[in-house]
Amino acid sequence: MHHGRGPTAGTWRRRCEGVAVAVEPHRSLPSPGSALSADRSPYPSEETGVCTKNDSVFLVFPSSCRQKSSVSFLSRPELPNLAYKKLKGKSPGVIFIPGYLSNMNGTKALAIEEFCKSLGHACIRFDLSGVGNSDGNLQECTVGKWRKDVLSIIDDVAEGPQILVGTSLGGWLMFHAAIARPQKVVALIGVATAVDGLVTQFNQLPVEVKKEIEMKGMWDMPSKYSEEGIYHIQYSFIKEAEHHCLLHSPIPVNCPVRLLHGMKDDVIPWHTSIQVADRVVSTDVDVILRKHSDHRMKEKADIQLLVYTIDDLIDKLSTIVN
Repeated sequence: MHHGRGPTAGTWRRRCEGVAVAVEPHRSLPSPGSALSADRSPYPSEETGVCTKNDSVFLVFPSSCRQKSSVSFLSRPELPNLAYKKLKGKSPGVIFIPGYLSNMNGTKALAIEEFCKSLGHACIRFDLSGVGNSDGNLQECTVGKWRKDVLSIIDDVAEGPQILVGTSLGGWLMFHAAIARPQKVVALIGVATAVDGLVTQFNQLPVEVKKEIEMKGMWDMPSKYSEEGIYHIQYSFIKEAEHHCLLHSPIPVNCPVRLLHGMKDDVIPWHTSIQVADRVVSTDVDVILRKHSDHRMKEKADIQLLVYTIDDLIDKLSTIVN
């Protein structure tokens, strides 16, 4: 946000819930090239997003100007094909990484895409393998395989520098991607970031419960976000995930990091973001807590904060490059 500056000729005006905020337009960076793969049928749209009208940007609930878009597929030898939607535009681009069992058609993903469209910046949203329209058997998925999914999108779909936005488990994956691709990942935004999340939750169980899960081979984890009220998580998934834990040592990420977390989050406690901030090597790290937000952070004010955070980083990175 640019405090202390009045609107001038050529400024964007963002009107969110009756408040207009003047923001200077961003300087243009090189535009990425064309998208990969053939198109297939689209997801049904959600009724929320960010829309543009008369050179203004609005957060709207419901969204009345979202256009239907088709889904493309990234083919990978010996790996599941990944469903994705790519919006062409300027750099830095934005890649949205969904959370556990979430797909690319959620409230935050669509809002980010529309916001990027309003600024003329590139945006990619996709489904992890075994989820949504992507191929793959969910029972065979692991944190390691999902990490490879993110790297495939960065390597084979994205062009130029990228800002990664990861929600929940997607926040864990984005840190691994930043570690593996430091030249291409230029900033991170975590929403209810669940670094080491499932492993931490498992380790907090009573010893006898953990032994029972090990013998059974399955953890029936209660969750109000599952239609059944529980998630069936294989014990082997937890053991594999242990190899990808990050909080036990400094996290070698040097780019700007923004961590948004709701203090009413009853899935991943907000102090997890504080731990992550402490472990990250980067000196440019901000943690923003919302007192009344829950794990999903999908209310109007949450989405507004998210797109403003993206905007601030785009502006910061554009200034650095220019």
